[in-house]
Amino acid sequence: MLVQFAPLVLLFVVFWFVLIRPQRKKDKQVKEMLNNLKAGDRVCTIGGIYGTITGIKDDTVTLSVGRDNLSMVIARWGIRSVEEVTIENDAQELN
Repeated sequence: MLVQFAPLVLLFVVFWFVLIRPQRKKDKQVKEMLNNLKAGDRVCTIGGIYGTITGIKDDTVTLSVGRDNLSMVIARWGIRSVEEVTIENDAQELN
């Protein structure tokens, strides 16, 4: 009887390591990134908007966007990534 369930158990173990485990690891990294946000970070939203964080509340983030420093309030989960600030990025913003 145990032999009949062995392929099913093996399939479940492979499924776990191929699909579920990597997704949990990625979710943990995203949660850590969102918890470590701070004012001054340059971020990209899930909508493709780049901005600089000017304020953070519980579930919202205020971004300064564009040359006119337009303020936008977005949900914290709407942040896709924190961008590296380099000299090239700063020069592109000024042009």
